[in-house]
Amino acid sequence: QVQLVESGGGLVQTGGSLRLSCAASGSIAGIAAMGWYRQAPGNQREWVATITSYGITNYVDSVKGRFTISRDNAKNTVYLQMNSLKPEDTAVYYCNADIHSSWYQPSEHYWGQGTQVPVSS
Repeated sequence: QVQLVESGGGLVQTGGSLRLSCAASGSIAGIAAMGWYRQAPGNQREWVATITSYGITNYVDSVKGRFTISRDNAKNTVYLQMNSLKPEDTAVYYCNADIHSSWYQPSEHYWGQGTQVPVSS
């Protein structure tokens, strides 16, 4: 079985910074794209950022220039550095990853359990 475990959330003031981590563990042959989503109260889950296995990154417009996604392939871990946080960034942040448990099988999509990031004004 594969698990994604997030850490690093917590209360932060407007303008502050946080670094989220998400570590994958279990039966892993390789990881393709990894990413972050978020869900604010009363809203649908929205995509925030993605990083491919080659390190190519993409961001939703609302976080460009403030958030940075990165990954450590040796540790099967993806990070989200969040700077200049705003109250509208308040949400539960979820990581996801496309993981091959075996190179003979297609990848499967996994989600973390979510970590809360409240941003106070």
